[in-house]
Amino acid sequence: MARASAPRGGKKATARKTGTSGGQPSIPKLLFANVSPHSIGGMSMFDVEGPVDPEIVSNFMSDADLTTRTAHALQDAGFHVLQVSAYTINIAAPIATYERAFKTKVIPHELPTIKSGGVSDTATFFSVVDTPRFGLITTQGTAFENLVEGVAIETPRYFFAAHPMPPKKSYWHLEVPHDVSLGCNADKAHRSGITGRGIKVAMVDSGHFAHPFFAARGYRVRPVTLGPGTASPGVDDNGHGTAESANIFAVAPDAELWPVKINFANSTGAFNTAVGLSPHIITCSWGSDVRVAPLSAADQTLAIAIADAVARGIVVVFSAGNGHFGFPGQHPDVISAGGVFRDANGGLRASDYASGFSSPIYPGRNAPDLCGLVGMKPRAAYIMLPLQPGSDIDVQLATGGAHPASDETATNDGWAAISGTSAAAPQLAGTAALVKQACPTLGPAAVRDILMRTAIDVTTGNCNTSSSGAAAGPGTDLATGTGLVDANAAVLVAKVRCLGPIRPITVTPVRPPISPIVPVTPVVPVQPPVTPIRPPITPVLPVAPVRPPVTPVRPPITPIVPVRPVQPIGPIGPVSGDDMASSGHGGVPADGPLSQEDVQALEDMVIKDKIDPLA
Repeated sequence: MARASAPRGGKKATARKTGTSGGQPSIPKLLFANVSPHSIGGMSMFDVEGPVDPEIVSNFMSDADLTTRTAHALQDAGFHVLQVSAYTINIAAPIATYERAFKTKVIPHELPTIKSGGVSDTATFFSVVDTPRFGLITTQGTAFENLVEGVAIETPRYFFAAHPMPPKKSYWHLEVPHDVSLGCNADKAHRSGITGRGIKVAMVDSGHFAHPFFAARGYRVRPVTLGPGTASPGVDDNGHGTAESANIFAVAPDAELWPVKINFANSTGAFNTAVGLSPHIITCSWGSDVRVAPLSAADQTLAIAIADAVARGIVVVFSAGNGHFGFPGQHPDVISAGGVFRDANGGLRASDYASGFSSPIYPGRNAPDLCGLVGMKPRAAYIMLPLQPGSDIDVQLATGGAHPASDETATNDGWAAISGTSAAAPQLAGTAALVKQACPTLGPAAVRDILMRTAIDVTTGNCNTSSSGAAAGPGTDLATGTGLVDANAAVLVAKVRCLGPIRPITVTPVRPPISPIVPVTPVVPVQPPVTPIRPPITPVLPVAPVRPPVTPVRPPITPIVPVRPVQPIGPIGPVSGDDMASSGHGGVPADGPLSQEDVQALEDMVIKDKIDPLA
């Protein structure tokens, strides 16, 4: 979303008709928004400039009683209350209801944006007159003044996927799961038993259709959870969510997928729904094009929700975009997914379809962090993915004729070749699931660090010219971040970080099983007087001490200290209890033979001189 033409605070907003299509603003029947009751920290979330650190995001929570009173007041004013979170209340109503309740005028703006497939177009955004932040409704002078610090009108979002185009039989493309797994170097991790088992991945997207592809392979897909403003949990009319979820299972076949269906006019509500599921990972292949600071009210609300999720220990992955300056892909706490193309000969180069840029919102923040597998221009038709037969993507491709104008299949074949950074994000999420299984104690920042440090360096090609067009080169660069994800190397480093103490074995003459040996106390001799037996029997002499059944240990007897059980050798889980040290490496003991420096050295051994394992 490019807001260079958006009205600034203090200026009267007027309707605009701008952009490549020059269309009339589209007025929806219901306008979605997020209401923020007054924050417990005393500062409004809309007064913050710059990123909100996960360590302080709780300051923007609202008192539970205040939130409840606010929700009832909104209902009384005619709003539909769709969701209540610790930070915001998600609502929907006709525009007239907003204008009446908040004594303002809602203005539509037709502004330029980049939609799915990298298509430049316009879209309708909403704001109000005399607002300090685009899309923010203030409440001074209204009945909500003592309840609400601001109302953020939602922003439209778009899939970060290629415009779908299937390949010919001879067209170079990847298939799921095997080609994507191999391309991300996940096969070796699978053979070591790391498959994502026990890890819960929430995917916020267009929904999920029960395609035979998933059932035949025994993938674990939970029933779809509906985000606010959505319906029909078993239907994926667009097909995007179903298709991109296959990338998760290609990398982490035993992960558990929790699909959340999003209304793209109400994205924060869907994201909060995913947070409420308490997953280990949330992956999102969508966003908007944000090139101008400050963030809109809607974007600030979503940024707070993301910071809260990370503060809860959830790994959050977002696409960087396809020519977009992707938001939330540039949020400082997410793993930002870019694109690398692997050709038929195994060569790697930056995808000219995927974004690479320096954030205009967060100084020093570059996107992407690293990359998944993404195709090239013009349409990035690269990975053959399953989707709902007859869905939008499927039908759009079946235009008749030959490739590339057509899919060359029927309108209900249930397959399409698509990619974009929409595919990269779930590939990175699948890798994060492997890392979390290998070392469950790792937090979001550590997972991102491992993925970035172990990526395969990509030194050729350029990213999308609609972002920066930057060239890839040795080391970290703007085009690909640190390079293409390497799932097996990431898993190896995660195992190192979770190493427990390997204690030396004490050699003793005692054979296992070893039990503490208590020194034998000599039996006290029977004391006389003993009544003598009358002759002619010789009197019995005093009884000598009774000998134990084993030869007594001669004094001084040193108690033998029980030998601790030897830790199994690799993979070794985290140590709990008093042996845990606060070294930041998931369980290395402060007094054990593996110091923080040792762990770092082992990680460096895994990464040193690493080249593409598939080259």
